[in-house]
Amino acid sequence: MRKTDFAFWTFLTMTGLAAVTTVLNVSQTLSATGQNSELYRQLDLFGDVLERVRSDYVEKPDDTQLIENAINGMLAALDPHSAYLSPKHFRDMQVQTRGEFGGLGIEVTMENGVVKVVAPIDDTPAFKAGVQANDLITHLDNEQIVGLTLEQAVEKMRGPVNTPITLTVVRKGKDDPFDIKVVRDVIRINAVKARAEGDVAYVKVTTFNEQTHANLVKSIDTLKKQIGKDLKGYIIDLRNNPGGLLDQAIAVSDDFLERGAIVLTKGRNNEETQRSQARPGDITDGKKVAVLINGGSASASEIVAGALQDHKRATVIGTRSFGKGSVQTIIPLGANGAIRLTTARYYTPSNRSIQAKGIDPDVIVEQELPEELKAKPSPDRTRGEASLRGHLRNPDGKKDAGKDAKDGKDAKDDKDAGKEKEQSGSSAYVPKEPEKDTQLQYALRFVRGLPTETATPAQPAAGSEEKKSVPN
Repeated sequence: MRKTDFAFWTFLTMTGLAAVTTVLNVSQTLSATGQNSELYRQLDLFGDVLERVRSDYVEKPDDTQLIENAINGMLAALDPHSAYLSPKHFRDMQVQTRGEFGGLGIEVTMENGVVKVVAPIDDTPAFKAGVQANDLITHLDNEQIVGLTLEQAVEKMRGPVNTPITLTVVRKGKDDPFDIKVVRDVIRINAVKARAEGDVAYVKVTTFNEQTHANLVKSIDTLKKQIGKDLKGYIIDLRNNPGGLLDQAIAVSDDFLERGAIVLTKGRNNEETQRSQARPGDITDGKKVAVLINGGSASASEIVAGALQDHKRATVIGTRSFGKGSVQTIIPLGANGAIRLTTARYYTPSNRSIQAKGIDPDVIVEQELPEELKAKPSPDRTRGEASLRGHLRNPDGKKDAGKDAKDGKDAKDDKDAGKEKEQSGSSAYVPKEPEKDTQLQYALRFVRGLPTETATPAQPAAGSEEKKSVPN
């Protein structure tokens, strides 16, 4: 049962006309009072440059593109996570956070210019129509895929529910390509994958969308019944989980906690500080819990790991997480898309910021790398928040950090600010085979109460060969 719902995405409705009206009103007010004269001198400069480009550039520019690029430049200069979302990108983001869309139900990647099926999702239109893993899709409704990007091909396969699409498929063992007609339906992205590892319940959370909390509760309930009285405990795998909705991270943390704070968010002003609290009820009945993290664990997944670690409800195993400790608010702009703006930092229950630092595991276990990856010249090491250009400083890194901040932002030119606290990311490599997964095997022994080997020494990881896969 959902107990806490602390909104990560704040939706503020504002049409393009209303935005223009607001700007004009503010302009008149400030001009009348003589305030912010420097700001409006700069706005005049922007207007002069815009008009000069429109009138004198060698080719006639697209006015809309000019303004969008200017907005993008302004937001990108703030931090790596603030950005302008075009109407299309805003729709895509909404699909991602909802966790459902109209589509076929296959996970795909791109190979040699055509779409390759990684796997059909059980009980979806593609699965029922007979699409199989390793099928190569060459045409969509008789139009060639060659020349399209993976994202463009996926967009064509998605569409309104109950509309048909014909896939031309090349399959190993068949001499000629053949067509499969599939009727689109509602596809739900399962953010939680679970299985029994003998007497241990293993739950992997891949993202935090609107379905995550409900899917987690359902998966744990199923594993309880499947394993029965022999159940020793749980492994919650948050490795390579990039984050998502804050309310879902809070709900998932609450599933394991009986009481206490889960996360604090602090904006520019003190009155913007908010705290979320756990309510009674532990769906794991107090059994042992291990949480796996690595350099690809970011944002919402770091909230869960930090909350369970601070309350000593779980033992965190793996390598240091990414270190994204900021909250982004999505502000819709009517028909003009939206902006994603960093509006707050979040803190763990013990009031520590993981911004540009990450969560340090209780037990460091480096992943064993295959020889072919060790030989790669470029290590597979997530850069981490601290290495992103223009990132927010960790406010705990220096006693006076932020004292010289301008307009509510940390003084980025302070070379010493937070330097002793900030750290780059760690390895994000995870083997596909469970028996080769050093971190998973350590966690299994830990949960079972068996002797655990000493954690392997830190070593650089090598480049991952995994191909990008997209569900559609």
